Amino acid sequence: DKWFSRPVEDINRNLVDVGNMIDAQMKERIRAQGHWMMVLLGSEDPGVYQRFCREHQIGRVQFRAVNGTLQTLCGDATNVFPYNESVDAPAGTLTLSAALPVDLEKKKAEIDHSVRIYKRLSADRKSFRAIYLLLLLLITLFVLFVATWLARYMASQISTPIAALLDAAQHIRKGDLGYRVHTGAIDELATLVKAFNEMTSDLERNSKELESRRRFTETILESIPTGVISLSGDGKIQRVNRALMSIFPEAQVRSATRLEDLFGREDVAEIRYLINRAGRTSVAGTQIEFQAADRVLTLSLTVAAIGQRRSSGFVLVVEDSSEVLRAQKAIAWNEVARRVAHEIKNPLTPIALCADRIARQIERTPTPDTQRILRECCTTISREVQSVKTLVDEFSQFTRLPAARPVACRFNEIVSNALAVVQGRLDGIDLQLELEPDLPIVNIDPEQFKRVVVNLVDNAAEAMQHSPLKTLQVATRTTGDSVELLIADSGCGISRDDKEKLFLPYFSTKGRGTGLGLAIVNRILSDHNAMIRVEDNHPCGARFVVEVPTMARVEASHSPDPAGVHA
Repeated sequence: DKWFSRPVEDINRNLVDVGNMIDAQMKERIRAQGHWMMVLLGSEDPGVYQRFCREHQIGRVQFRAVNGTLQTLCGDATNVFPYNESVDAPAGTLTLSAALPVDLEKKKAEIDHSVRIYKRLSADRKSFRAIYLLLLLLITLFVLFVATWLARYMASQISTPIAALLDAAQHIRKGDLGYRVHTGAIDELATLVKAFNEMTSDLERNSKELESRRRFTETILESIPTGVISLSGDGKIQRVNRALMSIFPEAQVRSATRLEDLFGREDVAEIRYLINRAGRTSVAGTQIEFQAADRVLTLSLTVAAIGQRRSSGFVLVVEDSSEVLRAQKAIAWNEVARRVAHEIKNPLTPIALCADRIARQIERTPTPDTQRILRECCTTISREVQSVKTLVDEFSQFTRLPAARPVACRFNEIVSNALAVVQGRLDGIDLQLELEPDLPIVNIDPEQFKRVVVNLVDNAAEAMQHSPLKTLQVATRTTGDSVELLIADSGCGISRDDKEKLFLPYFSTKGRGTGLGLAIVNRILSDHNAMIRVEDNHPCGARFVVEVPTMARVEASHSPDPAGVHA
C-alpha cells in the first residue's frame, strides 16, 4: 500500500506531466526555430544553416519542395532524433529535428524508465498485495505457533508441579504420608515442592511419634487396674480400658455410648457436677456408693479436663476403693480404740490415786486436813468422771448422728444464725463478713449445718489465740450449681501432713479436745452430698471451703436421665 499510496501516485503523475511538459516545450521551441529558419530559406551560403543549427541546438534541418525534392540543409540525414517538427512554407515544408541536451536527456530517460516500472508494478498491484498478505499470514502463523508452544511450555512448567502436588495431597489425605513429589520445577514452584516434601516428612515423623505415644498410652491404660473412660465434650463415651470390665459387666461396657449406660441417674448427676468443676479447676473428684449386681461398691471418681477448652473432652477415672476404704476404716477404728483407751486410762489414774488416799484417810482419825483431802479427792474424781462421760458422749454422738432432715433453706440465714451463736467467742477478732446476696436455695438440714459453721468458726478462733493479727473471714458465693462457704483465719496454719489426717476421728492439732469436731463436720457434709477442703490462707493461716449443691442440682439428680452432659 505504501508503494501505491496517494503521494506516490501523485509523484508518478507529476513525473509524467514533467516529461510531457518537456516534450511540449521542446516541440514548441523547434517550431519557433522553424519559423526563424524560414527567414533564412533561399540563402546561397550553406554556412548560414550550419551556424543556425549549431547556435540553436538543432540536429538536422530538411526542406521538401513542392515538387517533392528533399534537401538536407544541415545535419546528418541518417541520424534519428526524438523530436521532429514541420513548418509549412510557400515553397515547401521545412522539417526540423532535434534532441534534448545530454544531461536532460539522461534525466528524461530515467523519468520515463521509472514511470514504465511504476506502471508495470501498478498493473501487478493485486498480485503484490496477495503475496504480501500471504507472507504476513505466514509470519503471523509462525508467531502464533511459537507463542503457543512457548505458552504450553511455560504452562507445563507450572501445571505439572501443581498437578503433582494435587496428586500428592490426595495420597496424603488417604494416609500415605510416605508419598513424595518427584518432578522438575523452577523458581518459586521448586521452593513450594521442596516445602511440601519437608511438610510431609514432618507429618510422617509426627504421625509415627503420635502412634508410638498412642500405643504407649494404650499399653499403660490396659495395664493399670483402674477403670478409665474417655468422654467427649458433650459427654459421650469415646473409649474405655479393659480394667473397667472388672467393675461393670463386659457386655455393658462394650455397648455403652453414654454415662447413663453405666451409672444410675443420681450417679450421672454427680458426674455431671464433677465435669463442670473440672472445666473450672482442671481436676475434680468424689466417692459414690455404686450398687453392683451382687454387692455395693465404693467408687472413687476423678474427672480431669483435656486441654483448656471444654470441647476437648474429659477423662473419667473409676477406681474400686471398697477394699482400700475397708482397710482405712479398720486402721481408723484401731486408732480410735487406742485413743479412746488412752483417753479413758488417763482419768483412771488420778481416780485410783484419789481412792487410795480416801481409803488411807478413812483409817486415820478425822482431822481438818482429812476433810480437805477428801473434798479435793472427790472434786478430782468428779472432774475426771465428767471427762470420761464427755468423751463417751461425743463418741456416741459421732457413731450415732441423727439422720439429716433437709429442707429448702436460705444459706446466708444459716450462716448468720451460726455466727450469732459464737459471737461471744470472737472478742478481739476482726470479723470480715462477705455474704453474697441472692444465693440459690439449698436443700440442707439447718441445725446440722449450723453446727458445721459453729465448729469451723470455733476452730478458727482457737487457731488465732496466739496470733498477733486476728482476722476471720466468712464469705459465701455461687459457683455454677453449688454454693460455697469460705472460712479463713490468720492463725498458725495447718501442715501438709496434718491436712491428710485432719478429718479422721480423734485426730487433733490442739493440746486438748477429742479430735471429733472435724470428723463430725465431714460426716454431716457427706450426708448432704457436700464437700469440704482445706487450703493455705495468704499470707498466713488456713482456709476451709465448704461446697454445697444447690436445690436445682438436687432436683436435677432426681429428674429423668439427661441426654448428655452440659455446662
